[in-house]
Amino acid sequence: MAINDPIADMLTRIRNATRNKAKHVSCMNNKICRGIAQTLQDEGYIAGYEVQEIPGKSGVINITLKYGPRGEHVIHELKRASKPGRRLYTKVRDIPRPMQGLGISIVSTSSGVMSDRVAREKNVGGELLCTVL
Repeated sequence: MAINDPIADMLTRIRNATRNKAKHVSCMNNKICRGIAQTLQDEGYIAGYEVQEIPGKSGVINITLKYGPRGEHVIHELKRASKPGRRLYTKVRDIPRPMQGLGISIVSTSSGVMSDRVAREKNVGGELLCTVL
């Protein structure tokens, strides 16, 4: 079955896995999903990820989720901003700061997929993919 929006599929899988307190979740492997997983790892929202290549197919990304010391959620909310029917592009000064900087926005730029903090440091805007709280 073809998936029209692999980013929304990845975010939904992570959202569902954190609600079920799962330790691992697997997602489709593509460049943008790897970028989102790398950004989530860099910002401390997931413990890690690894790409498993399958011959003849694109493969999967195995994500290890992270929880607090008493089992509390690290990821409280994942929201998709830009959608296939309505792309949302922002300039560097207009990139949102979720919860006044306590959350992150993930942006796809010409320099790759990165968090809002890194995009401001590099002074680049782009497509606002999602926000994480």
